[in-house]
Amino acid sequence: MDREALYRDPYPVYARARAAPGLTFVEELDAWLVARHADVREVLGRPDDFSSKGALRPDVIPDPRAFAELAGAPGGAPVVLSTDGEAHARYRRPLTRGLSPAKVAAALPFVRATAGDLVASFAKAGHVEWMSAYARPLPATVIGHLLGLDPADVPAAIRAGGRAEDLLFTPMSPDDQVAAAREVAALRHLFAAHAARSRSAESLTGELSRGLAPGPGEPTPEQRDEIVANTQNVMLAGHLTTTALLGTVVHRLLRERGQWELLCGRPELAGAAIEEAARYEAPVQGFRRTVTRPLELAGTALGKGETVFVSFGSAGRDEAVFERPDEFDIAREPARHLSFGHGVHGCPGALLAREQLKVTLELLVRELPGLRLAREDVVMAATLIHRSPEELHLRW
Repeated sequence: MDREALYRDPYPVYARARAAPGLTFVEELDAWLVARHADVREVLGRPDDFSSKGALRPDVIPDPRAFAELAGAPGGAPVVLSTDGEAHARYRRPLTRGLSPAKVAAALPFVRATAGDLVASFAKAGHVEWMSAYARPLPATVIGHLLGLDPADVPAAIRAGGRAEDLLFTPMSPDDQVAAAREVAALRHLFAAHAARSRSAESLTGELSRGLAPGPGEPTPEQRDEIVANTQNVMLAGHLTTTALLGTVVHRLLRERGQWELLCGRPELAGAAIEEAARYEAPVQGFRRTVTRPLELAGTALGKGETVFVSFGSAGRDEAVFERPDEFDIAREPARHLSFGHGVHGCPGALLAREQLKVTLELLVRELPGLRLAREDVVMAATLIHRSPEELHLRW
């Protein structure tokens, strides 16, 4: 199996790994696959033994000319996702404040208004490509709002954020890599200027600026790099995970027609539908962890420096935890999935994602109860980072 085939449908590999004794080494991942729910939970609960450094190891090494484009731009510092210990805690604290239940609740009127406007923009047409018309713009607009960005800057910022991901995970020609790097460099300069204006703002950028550069003086160059890097990281994580789930939940509800009809008849199941979508198709399929000392996991001896791929996607299909794990069923008895992580690296934006999904499902049930798939040939994107349909054509 090549890497693209694995990325498009990893579940057969996951199933074999769960059934096999110990851990399975997967060549396409260049890592030991941690596939069982209990083992995933154990690794996530042992950050001292399984370091997050290198959590998002790139699939592509950009051309040196692309690196040169980035060299003069701020950023490039470690981020919350790929650090451990006190550094991780320091990066996480402003995110926890900026994405607190109170801050998310305060943003809900904006979420509802944005969602309503998006649906109204295509409701009369009778058809829509869901990913481009709603699943991408809603969370992008919301995270831009929370960051305090000028709405006019959000589309370009989101595009440049996607180009940053492309640089590391999508094969491109050297010239395309250079063009992408220029967009990313411009984004970093935009974030640096925005952070400088946001020191006293009650926004997510303000929280990052004050938290990572405390005190009255100007940030040092190192602090500025940390602010820019972590702002870019939260912008990407803050919308792509939600975009993936917005694609998955609508796709699965409509593919299993009875599930959509059940939700329309019982709108109070919206929360259960969200959790089932996250379990069934984890938006982030997994992260790498680096072994920090010789140890044994699931009966497999691991040496210092070896890499494991901790699969949230496989944990959600574990037969030992979930009955009928390969069926999408919003009425199933709830069980704790790990798709938003666990322990110190649990997703700080999980509440924001859930609230956007809840607003969306309530809106669709009310405004478009006749929603159907316009095409059955849904292709999943070739990535384990933000797993979602490439396109999702709907009609009503």
